[in-house]
Amino acid sequence: MTTAVLNRQREQLRQRGICVVIPTYNNGGTIGRVVSGALEQSMDVIVVNDGSTDATASILARLARDGLTVVTLDRNSGKGTALKAGFRKALEQGFAYAITLDGDGQHYPEDIATMLMANQEHPGALILGSRMLDGAERSKGSSFANKFSNFWLWVQTGRQLEDTQTGYRLYPLKKLKFLTSRFSPLTSRYEAELELLVYASWHGVELVTVPVNVYYPPKEERVSHFRPGMDFARISVLNTVLCFLAVVYGLPLRLWRWVMKYVRTVYALLFFLFFMFVVIKPVVWVYLKIGKMTEQKRRSLHKLIYRASRFVMLTHGIPGVKFSFKVKEGVRMDRPRVVICNHQSHLDLFCQLIFTPDIIFLTNDWVWNNPSYGLLIRNAEYYPVRDGLEELLPKLQSLVERGYSIAIYPEGTRSKDCSIGRFHQGAFWLADQLGVDILPMCLYGPGKILRKKTYTLHPGPVCVEVGEPVSLQALQAMGGLKEQAKEMRRRYVGWYEKMANEMER
Repeated sequence: MTTAVLNRQREQLRQRGICVVIPTYNNGGTIGRVVSGALEQSMDVIVVNDGSTDATASILARLARDGLTVVTLDRNSGKGTALKAGFRKALEQGFAYAITLDGDGQHYPEDIATMLMANQEHPGALILGSRMLDGAERSKGSSFANKFSNFWLWVQTGRQLEDTQTGYRLYPLKKLKFLTSRFSPLTSRYEAELELLVYASWHGVELVTVPVNVYYPPKEERVSHFRPGMDFARISVLNTVLCFLAVVYGLPLRLWRWVMKYVRTVYALLFFLFFMFVVIKPVVWVYLKIGKMTEQKRRSLHKLIYRASRFVMLTHGIPGVKFSFKVKEGVRMDRPRVVICNHQSHLDLFCQLIFTPDIIFLTNDWVWNNPSYGLLIRNAEYYPVRDGLEELLPKLQSLVERGYSIAIYPEGTRSKDCSIGRFHQGAFWLADQLGVDILPMCLYGPGKILRKKTYTLHPGPVCVEVGEPVSLQALQAMGGLKEQAKEMRRRYVGWYEKMANEMER
């Protein structure tokens, strides 16, 4: 990994609020190498010295530098207690996530990059580094313990995972906050890691596995604090308790979340249908039947769309959705421009329409012919893109002269994972033909709330940001239309990443 790539990774970890937590007990032979490797990968490393009696403390003292925090426990209290101490310190320092790896050298700090990528793809999930164990020389006890743990996780949560004993994980700290307090039900030793998986699953945290490398030193060099008889007895008691809780607590929670997912969806659908067919559509139909269509009537239709969108997004709200917006300081919304935005969901229009009534969207046929609001948008002079921009240009020129902005999704279609797709050149050609600036907007969240090819609503945050307008001169300085599209997409990738870092913390 080059220095530039490594520095970018370190910066991304900090932007997303990810630190590294390393619990250690008498790992003097390996802890220096592990911590040094972690510091190369991340700017923020927390080491919990769990009452070590060897040279661990002095080794950590020699490694002292910016970015390294050492938490020292007076006596050995177990891995569960050490993890809780590390998580509390991470929360105190403002981190949203913690990557954990063991201090015995079996984990490779270089796999922090894998955990970061998984976090970017699955924000809010608990990521498990599934160890690639083929060919590894493991004890029979270690292999049995892993299979034993995998089985009980399946019994208690219905989730099948290959490596529930891995200590290489990324924890969403804020979702597990109730487990990090001093009074949490989490046990103090090895079994705490299984408990964390069980409690996380019960509370709806997504569990994701990614492959990571593992190193098992020769038997004579291994340091293990596992006591087979006592620890298996304790784990068996714990699993008995968890099985009981799974029936009286975990299962009802899972059923409640399943029911609420459909309740949210049905409520939102019924509200939308009532709002459109009982309130908006009759009003629009009567309004259009009275007198001729004038400029003033069209303006009134736009104001109705604007106010309805603000009511849905700002006043009434979508169940389970926290909506927010930002406008770049000094940006006025009452000037005609070509508005571009990344495309995520059917909810995108509602998010963008809260800013001004003076905006026209170019739509697809599905929206144009929609039985609920098609009548409204057709009379508000929204146009289907099937006719082509060149064919629509005279109509769009007239709209701009009357003070309207034209909104286009340069990606053309939505991506399934909300990533920024390739930008087409049409929006930039249109800005040049109309002689207006480009006004960029960026959306985060609609594609996660209402996912592509799904019909249920998911809770989460939604944010729309309005950026600084890009003048025709600035666009021309980027080069031709192809270069303009590529440069603006590059800016959107960085912009969306910044929004994701803020929203997913």
